[in-house]
Amino acid sequence: MHLPSSRLFSRHRLLKPYALPQLSQLSRYQIHPHSRLNAFSRPITTSLNRTYPPPSNPPVTTNRGPTSDEDTQTDFSVMNVLGNTPAPTTSIDACLSHGFHLDNGVKIGGGSGCLLIAGEAFGWKPWEADGGPRDKQGRRKMQNNEGQWEVGQKAWGLLEVVWPKPELLILGLGPRMLPVSPETRRFINELGIRLDVQDTRNAAAQFNLLATERGTSEVAAALIPVGWKEPSG
Repeated sequence: MHLPSSRLFSRHRLLKPYALPQLSQLSRYQIHPHSRLNAFSRPITTSLNRTYPPPSNPPVTTNRGPTSDEDTQTDFSVMNVLGNTPAPTTSIDACLSHGFHLDNGVKIGGGSGCLLIAGEAFGWKPWEADGGPRDKQGRRKMQNNEGQWEVGQKAWGLLEVVWPKPELLILGLGPRMLPVSPETRRFINELGIRLDVQDTRNAAAQFNLLATERGTSEVAAALIPVGWKEPSG
């Protein structure tokens, strides 16, 4: 181990300790606006010093003056473009757990669904059509192993023979919405019909609106009762 040289000791004696300027002397220096010292030297303001506008007073009266007799006032009742359009007789009046009530007084019960095409209503039980999925006991159901809604092609026999065919089929799948299997969707699309899938209550409301706007010849509906349950076990 070598001892420090005499030259290093001489240089060390020449060094002077660095003295920081006092706060009183900082005013003589120009502080950069983005320096840390400038950030800490800024005055601190609190929300206690803020002033808020006084709260507004409520109106003394709601009287807006005498009623105008001019004809320029807007009558919002005439702005309903469908106000004078009669609803189709096959529009859904009520969705029950075991069936449906139509606007023309027809009641579909017994756990049957309904198929609304060209202004006519038909009882519809697609779970009884051949070619659909089955459970382990051989019972027919409408939900396949992938959790998709699927029925046999014979359930759409009426759509194959009707002419002219509707442009849109609104499909109500009961209490909740499920994805439709690619086979079922492909079969309906090959008939030249677009498919819109919802739960039964929303599907019925959409059918009532679109059938009133566009007519029952362009919009059809296939609805499952809201009380439908898949066989268990």
